[in-house]
Amino acid sequence: MSDTAEQAEQSDRATGTTTDEERALTRRARRTAANRDAERALARFAFTEPLRERLAFLQEAAELYDLDEPSDMYGTGVVEVLEKRVAALLGKEAAAFFPTGTMAQQVALRCWAARTGNPTVALHPLAHPEVHERDAFSQVSGLRPVHVTSEPRQPTADEVRDFPEPFGTLMLELPLRDAGFLLPSWEELSALAEAARERDAVVHFDGARLWESAAHFGRPLDEIADLADSVYVSFYKSLDGLGGAAVAGPKTLVDEARTWRHRYGGMVFQQFPTALTALAGLDRRSCPGCPRTWPTRA
Repeated sequence: MSDTAEQAEQSDRATGTTTDEERALTRRARRTAANRDAERALARFAFTEPLRERLAFLQEAAELYDLDEPSDMYGTGVVEVLEKRVAALLGKEAAAFFPTGTMAQQVALRCWAARTGNPTVALHPLAHPEVHERDAFSQVSGLRPVHVTSEPRQPTADEVRDFPEPFGTLMLELPLRDAGFLLPSWEELSALAEAARERDAVVHFDGARLWESAAHFGRPLDEIADLADSVYVSFYKSLDGLGGAAVAGPKTLVDEARTWRHRYGGMVFQQFPTALTALAGLDRRSCPGCPRTWPTRA
């Protein structure tokens, strides 16, 4: 038995927890408390909080946005404010809000496929779309995933450069979660982007946890995002938002992405709770490099 496991067992005995169920509940409570107190985390356990705490977090947004402004409707108002702030943070021309990351990335990559004339997406077999999205790339969006490497690590520039068939987009998940939240070095990431462009491919970052990755790279968010042609970010993985995602990139790409968002069923009537918690998360939670104070209007 490991020291950690033995210590946990001794603690369980000391607190009188004797059944497996009681021990599991105690350990879950400890993990939740540790996660909540951490300065940075790759995943927050907001779903374990009572509704009262979630509503209290939503109320924090009152200091960040004028609540007397008209509410949003089909992507206006506070949703537009969020989009502009994400685009500014990432140094991109524009950004579009999406209700889910699965939808956001499918739309971004099918837009690139139309532009490059190649629906092939080079990515890691442990990337989120390959493991957790039920083959949505191929089944829904007509994309063709290919694997740059089968090793449980980020691909190398040489593997991208020497891949034996053409691809239109190189997708890099930062960090690669299912390989253990692995990130390349700054030099490795720069070389990967350069290798893709040598092949006339575009680069897309799955940046669901890009906010936290900035600390690893030691670079501001816009400098990291500048290596990619488009970037997807999430608002709930670690920012405690109620959900939602965004794709940032060239204005022409984002304009087309909005059209496909509508076609995919992503034009939700009102999204102000999600947008407000995303703004509060960017301002108050684990976002290295994000400004601490936002203006109240777009």
